[in-house]
Amino acid sequence: MSVNAKVDLEPAFVLHQRPYRESSLLLEVFGLHTGRVGLIAKGARRPKSAFKAVLNPFRELLLSWRSRSELGLLVGAEAEGPARIIPPASLVSGLYTNELLVKLLHRHDPHPELFLQYRDTLEALVDPARSLEQILRIFEKRLLESVGYGLILDRAADSGEALRADRVYYYIADVGPVTATETRTGTRVSGATLLALACERLEQGSTRREAKKLMRNVINSHLEGKPLLSRTIFASASQFRKQAPSKQAKIPVPAASE
Repeated sequence: MSVNAKVDLEPAFVLHQRPYRESSLLLEVFGLHTGRVGLIAKGARRPKSAFKAVLNPFRELLLSWRSRSELGLLVGAEAEGPARIIPPASLVSGLYTNELLVKLLHRHDPHPELFLQYRDTLEALVDPARSLEQILRIFEKRLLESVGYGLILDRAADSGEALRADRVYYYIADVGPVTATETRTGTRVSGATLLALACERLEQGSTRREAKKLMRNVINSHLEGKPLLSRTIFASASQFRKQAPSKQAKIPVPAASE
């Protein structure tokens, strides 16, 4: 999509915002048809700004903007449906999905199927009964597929043979699973976990733990050293929980941010 554009009522989510100049905001948004876009919301930090109560994370919006350069100028924003109330224990997981989108998506590169997956992921995070581990692993898997880094989850990359649940493999980013030997590098993972990830059914605790380690290492290879704030927040919250067990029941701590 050309950066010289006029966009009206684009379904979109705000992924990130930060102060810009005296009273404005610099936004990273994810649009259904436009992909990741950088926008300036002039005067959005002023008390009487029409944007102030609307530009919230995790809420679907209808945004309008004009652009003649890399950054567009926001000219309209309205809510599309009710706000999502994500439980406190799931907020860091929401932040994590937003960070991945900001860091792995190129600007002005549409991913409509990923937009729908992100919307479904937010809906899942609203439900406290859903497994955060499974929600995040599925989102990570589909995000990587959408940006061209999809995992090989059906065959061994070195032999071409179908994966076996009873075998152990090493997963190498940009290569795939290879038959485990003492000289291999990569993430050690069972065939059972790879097959479970392929069908998106991570029901066993051991499978979820292996899948988390695998996805973390693969994603790290594509982040190229870019840090994730959500991981820092989750690690700090976990450390606080260990140091203050008496307060654990009163403080919501994210169960699986990444």
